[in-house]
Amino acid sequence: MDTPPVLTPAPLSRRGAVGAMGVAVAGVSLGAFFGGHTSRGQGLQDEAPLRAPQLLLQQSMAHWCFAQSEWNWSLERSCEEARAAGCTSVELLSPGLLPVLKPFGLRCALVSLDLKPGLMGFQVGWNNPENWEMLEATTKRSLDAAAEFGAPNVIAFVGVKARSIKEPGQGEFSPEQGAANCVEGLKRIAGYAEKRGVTQCLEMLNSRDGSAPMLGHPGYQGDHLDYCVQILERVASARVKLLFDVYHVQIMDGDVIRRIRQYAPWIAHVHTAGVPGRGELDLNQEVHYPAVARALVAAGYAGFVGHEFLPTRDPVEGLREAVLACAGAPA
Repeated sequence: MDTPPVLTPAPLSRRGAVGAMGVAVAGVSLGAFFGGHTSRGQGLQDEAPLRAPQLLLQQSMAHWCFAQSEWNWSLERSCEEARAAGCTSVELLSPGLLPVLKPFGLRCALVSLDLKPGLMGFQVGWNNPENWEMLEATTKRSLDAAAEFGAPNVIAFVGVKARSIKEPGQGEFSPEQGAANCVEGLKRIAGYAEKRGVTQCLEMLNSRDGSAPMLGHPGYQGDHLDYCVQILERVASARVKLLFDVYHVQIMDGDVIRRIRQYAPWIAHVHTAGVPGRGELDLNQEVHYPAVARALVAAGYAGFVGHEFLPTRDPVEGLREAVLACAGAPA
C-alpha cells in the first residue's frame, strides 16, 4: 500500500500535552499514558514550545461534534482549529458545505448525506427497501460532490431493524433479511461509486449505549463488525468498504487491534472517541489510542483517522491531544 504522507501539527504547549496523556515526543515518554509518572508542569517550563512528533496517519476532525455542543463552533472555526492541530481534513459535511474548506487548504475525508430535516442517517439505511430510492438519489449527490472536491469517501449505513421508524408496530427485519437487503441496495449504487472513484463507507455502530443521544444507537442492525463485513464481502466492490469506528467497535466487539489486523483490507476510514462516554482520547477512558494508531500503520492503513469525540473540556486542547495520540509513530 502507499505510504501515508508525513505531517507535522502546530506546536502544542507542554501544559496541553502533559495535562491529558503525556504522548511520546522525540522518543521521551511524558506521562502515565506510556507508563511514566510525569505530572502537569513537573520539572518543565510551563509554556515552552513542544515539538510534536511526525504524524504517520492522516488526521481529520468531525465538525458536528464541535458545532452541536456548548462550544458552538462555526465551520470556519473548525477549519482553523483543525489546521492548527495538524489535521488536513474536516469531515462529515454535506455537499453544499464542501466549498467552505477550500480557502483553508483542507479536504473532506468523509462526506455526509444531505437528508431531509429530522432524519438521522443511521435510521434510514440500506437494509430497508423503502429507503432505496431516496438513498440512491442523495448518495449520488454526495458521490458527485466528493468526486468534484477530491473527497475520498461518502458515508453509508445499515439502518435500524424496525421496518418503519414512523410506525414501530410494523415489526423488524431479521438479521438475514436486513443483510440481504443491504447487499442488494448497496449493489444498486456500487457501480456509480466506482465510476466516480469515491468509496462508500458502511459504518458499524453500537446499539448498547442508550444513555444519551449519539452515545449509541439502540435498534441499529449493523452493530457488529462481522455482520457488516459479511455484507461488504457479498457486495464485492472496491468502492464499498468499512468505516471502522473504534468507539463503537470497543463497546460492541472489543479486541480492537486484532480486528484491525483481521479486517484491514476492508477499512476505508477510521473514527475515534473515548470509551465510555464518547469524550476525549485521554486517561479517563479505556482505549489506548497510540497503540491502535500504530496497529493501523502496521496494517498498511493509508486513509484518514477522523476524531469524532464530544468535547467535555477545552476543545482545542482535546483536539490537539487526539491528533498526537493517533500520530502512529513508535512510542
